[in-house]
Amino acid sequence: MTPHGTNLLPRQMLKEEEEFSWVMMYRKMKNSGGFRVAGDFLKEVSLHNVRLDPESLHGQAQQTNLEYLLMLDVDSLVWSFRKTAGLPTPGKAYGGWEAPTCELRGHFIGHYLSASAQMWASTHNETLREKMSAVVSALFACQDKMGTGYLSAFPFEQFDRFEAIKPVWAPYYTIHKILAGLLDQYVLAHNAQALKMVIWMVEYFYNRVQNVILKYTIERHWLSLNEETGGMNDALYRLYSITGDQKHLMLAHLFDKPCFLGLLAVKADDISGFHANTHIPVVIGSQMRYEVTGDPLYKEIGTFFMDIVNSSYTYATGGTSVREFWSDPMRLAGTLQTENEESCTTYNMLKVSRHLFRWTKEMAYADYYERALTNGVLSIQRGREPGVMIYMLPQGRGDSKARSFHGWGTKFDSFWCCYGTGIESFSKLGDSIYFEEEGKVPGLYIIQYISSSLVWKSGRILLTQKVEPVVSWDARLQVTLTIFSRERGLGRPSALNLRIPLWTYSNGAKAVLNGQDLSLPTPGNFLSVTRKWSPGDKITLELPMSFRTEAIKDDRPDYASVQAILYGPYLLAGLTSGDWDIKTGSATSPSEWITSIPAAYNSHLISLSQQFGSSMFALAKINKSITMEKFPESGTDESVSATFRLILKEPFPSSLSAPKDAIGKSVMLEPFDFPGMLVVQQGNEEDLGVSDSDVDGGSSVFHLVEGLDGKPDTVSLESESQKGCFVYSGVNYKSGENIKLSCNSESSDAGFKGGNELYIERWN
Repeated sequence: MTPHGTNLLPRQMLKEEEEFSWVMMYRKMKNSGGFRVAGDFLKEVSLHNVRLDPESLHGQAQQTNLEYLLMLDVDSLVWSFRKTAGLPTPGKAYGGWEAPTCELRGHFIGHYLSASAQMWASTHNETLREKMSAVVSALFACQDKMGTGYLSAFPFEQFDRFEAIKPVWAPYYTIHKILAGLLDQYVLAHNAQALKMVIWMVEYFYNRVQNVILKYTIERHWLSLNEETGGMNDALYRLYSITGDQKHLMLAHLFDKPCFLGLLAVKADDISGFHANTHIPVVIGSQMRYEVTGDPLYKEIGTFFMDIVNSSYTYATGGTSVREFWSDPMRLAGTLQTENEESCTTYNMLKVSRHLFRWTKEMAYADYYERALTNGVLSIQRGREPGVMIYMLPQGRGDSKARSFHGWGTKFDSFWCCYGTGIESFSKLGDSIYFEEEGKVPGLYIIQYISSSLVWKSGRILLTQKVEPVVSWDARLQVTLTIFSRERGLGRPSALNLRIPLWTYSNGAKAVLNGQDLSLPTPGNFLSVTRKWSPGDKITLELPMSFRTEAIKDDRPDYASVQAILYGPYLLAGLTSGDWDIKTGSATSPSEWITSIPAAYNSHLISLSQQFGSSMFALAKINKSITMEKFPESGTDESVSATFRLILKEPFPSSLSAPKDAIGKSVMLEPFDFPGMLVVQQGNEEDLGVSDSDVDGGSSVFHLVEGLDGKPDTVSLESESQKGCFVYSGVNYKSGENIKLSCNSESSDAGFKGGNELYIERWN
């Protein structure tokens, strides 16, 4: 016997071309339909043909990401690549996971290549096109200098360690990102040089893998794949679909991880304990294997995987993983903390669901995509700050993005894996809104309701989609689709298929075409409208939303009361100053114990700031005290503490066009994170506090007046019950000191007047 039980073949092998010929013949015998068995798959709609509404939430998120991509410096991005190639290194290397000492350096530039190609397709921003082309050229110079096809920000010695099963941090993970990025530059940005670079890189790694198998065994190669290799198989199947080169197909097979895909192939729900983001990309690669070979086993693998993750391992956001790993199935209640839902996993699960929807048109996959995109992707940016994102999305009660292990990242010194997938996610928000179906009567599937426009070439029309912002006081999702003609666009019928989500309900749902009501299918189906479209044709859709609860995926009776609250597709978060448990009493529906916030509340959310020298401070609630703290960044815990609701004692005006409309009125201040509580006065020269009751009926009421300093944009808060007494911080204020009520009667005192002026700002 040989030392390796399955290594029974002699070392004398077929010639390479004969080997490939035999493999191809065998696979064609197994699959008589050949290799490109796209069948009835829905087609992707190119990002080049979709434009987001810049005023929409998605459009603003895209613009924020574009600003970040334009901030990044070419020399800094390629610094370690040039160092590895022995080329001059102008500029300064970035930090974090791109630092010259980090073994994973170079992964982010792969994501940057993908993100910039997707963003250019989505916006055609020429400055970005020039920058990403410069990155590709700089990388080619590095590859050309080394002369072997190898291209990385770290030396190939890391692969020597990888193949020797010695500790090293995921070198193939980085190579996958570079391959994928260059492929996106070729496919989306039409950069032919990028494809040549990929083919040369793959030739280098084909030879490396072949040498490992010849020197040892194929088992040794499989063993090395226990390290994270990203989606190497996915990138290689994509490459094969472009080149048709059988070498690329063979190498892709060798990166299909059998110890994981084998479990899924026999339908074993045994993924607990696996590192989630190591294995989801392998499944995506297996889905590409199905698309390019037609092997039905790999369709079953992808379908089964999605089924078990969704049924046993997914939070209400659509995300998965705790501390990057899958927990035990149906035991999620004990995992809620700060380190839930690694952002990379959501990015990759969206890819899994996208493939499945294209194959099946099943509504569950479209609903999942909407849920995960809405709650698990849009939430990782910090407002409109370019380059500030998170790693994990906490799910624990009272936990915060800012207080997770990584917290908020920085523009130039983080570059975590989730920064890479983050910049990709916000570059392709126009992706998966529309899919098309070819045929005598072409069809368009609209599966996401996102304000956008589409040039639909097969249907020969221009379509715009306008989605009204969802609000609590109007429980409808309202969508308007308007048709514009293109050249030669008239006279040919086509079908629009509008998703009627599973979260809506028939009662109150409405669809209208040019003023005529349409018959709606039950939720979970598509409304299909086929006609010869004319300019000005309009479809309006109203989908009722309601509150609903959803139990956590945990089958232990003790945790049956752990429920998420959703409003249509939106997962709600709560603020409380007391018990975490919601007292529902005898109510049978969430709408009986949840009250919609009136529209006027949005105009009442404010911050109160004050200038001290060169620093800006904001009035803030810390515990039950009121202090002045350094003006916070948006999206932080501190910004929540510095937000108040302006409550008008009298009903006029019910909605403020500007907060200063309340000047001259009696107001109360409710801390945003202490609903039901009020800022209260506790006497002359006494600290302001926070209380849930107004003991003497006037201690919480202030008169909002023009600032005593006489400046045009300031206000002062005068006690209603003690005229002439004002909220006062003092001219020599130190951060953290409590704010007082002061009754200095000398109104001409410049010091007194300089300590009570405040600037009102909208915070919402």
